[in-house]
Amino acid sequence: MASLVTEIPAASPADAAAHFARKLSLETDCWDVHESLKSGGPDFVLLDVRGPAAFAEGHVPGALNLPHGKITERRMTEWPAGTLFVVYCAGPHCNGADRAALRLARIGRPVKLMIGGVTGWIDEGFVLESGN
Repeated sequence: MASLVTEIPAASPADAAAHFARKLSLETDCWDVHESLKSGGPDFVLLDVRGPAAFAEGHVPGALNLPHGKITERRMTEWPAGTLFVVYCAGPHCNGADRAALRLARIGRPVKLMIGGVTGWIDEGFVLESGN
């Protein structure tokens, strides 16, 4: 008898490769963001999309605060058209980063979600910065 794991057969390796490649085109994780920021010249803009009070309380060093509701086509003209934005919010219990990613995608901007948000950052043992 099949277990709960094998009851539904695994996808073919080709289907799995396509799925995970697609997933990685939409997401990044806290570790990869940390390593990229540590290198000193990240090739993306990191946006904390929470409100200013939450940002001031603690945010990823190097992040800019731009609440998801304030992401507009006009505002984003501050950056060249091909700029990759990486967005995060409080954590897996918050959909602010998803809202920000949707707004950015709808105005034609490349975007990835930093999975885990602030919670994931802290879980990895990384330090937050406070203030504006």
